[in-house]
Amino acid sequence: MAITAAMVKELREMTGAGIMDCKKALNETNGNMDEAVEYLRKNGQAKAEKKASRIAAEGLCRIAVKNDTVAAVVEVNSETDFVAKNEQFQQFVEAVAEQAVASDAADMDAFMAEAWNADTSKTVKEALVEKVAVIGENLNIRRFEKVVAENGCVVSYVHGGGRIGVIVEAATDVVNDAVKEALTNLAMQIAALNPKYVSTEDVPEDYKEHEKVIIAEQIKNDPKMAGKPDKVIEGAVIGRLNKELKEVCLLEQVYVKAEDGKQTVGAYIAQVAKDNGANLSIKKFVRFETGEGLEKKNENFAAEVAAQLG
Repeated sequence: MAITAAMVKELREMTGAGIMDCKKALNETNGNMDEAVEYLRKNGQAKAEKKASRIAAEGLCRIAVKNDTVAAVVEVNSETDFVAKNEQFQQFVEAVAEQAVASDAADMDAFMAEAWNADTSKTVKEALVEKVAVIGENLNIRRFEKVVAENGCVVSYVHGGGRIGVIVEAATDVVNDAVKEALTNLAMQIAALNPKYVSTEDVPEDYKEHEKVIIAEQIKNDPKMAGKPDKVIEGAVIGRLNKELKEVCLLEQVYVKAEDGKQTVGAYIAQVAKDNGANLSIKKFVRFETGEGLEKKNENFAAEVAAQLG
């Protein structure tokens, strides 16, 4: 199969690997994009779920909270950063967040078909179309997620003026300023370190098995591990997997404000619970980052790829 510059560009954007490494991976896998990603990971040239900095889209995330028990985060995209900074656009995104926190919609289709709370004579979709006409740029309500705390509270945090939005749900029998401050600290940590799961108990077995295969291939390609007994290699695989899980699971991460630089998030929450006489646990978190998985136009990069491929 002929490997094109566009294919190399796409793979690089997905993995962050070098251009020639991407070309080799595609040649080795006969142009299969998924297999090429696996090839780069196994050879240590890409990280799991790594997105290159060129993957982006403009827009904002906003969060609406009601009574400390219900919150909704939305992402609304625009074509340019100029519009994302426009006050009229920002007000529209805030209205979308208020719509979401009051909504019972289960998916985007239902949400877009709802009556627009600011003017019930039109739907959310019609309000969006109207805003596109006014602003003069294509806009998109990309996604939303609503979180309802049945036995506790929710807190929210918006980073970078709307680039990242985080909601944390906790089960707690004490809701005071100290508890909410602690949960906000966790929301800030989630924004910064982007964990995938609350704890190791939440990690699916198929994720663990997949990562073990990748790690085993990485170790096999490590000259320092050449000739090592199977038992040693198996131990190294488990060790690296456990280290990775500490990075992707919130409660196992080191708390970024830990005074000793060692306290985990789990230990921090346990200390907050003790200090406030609370039964406190983290139930769920949601993290939206504007433009995740969306490609920002970059014609110069395409030319760069073509030039390097000759």
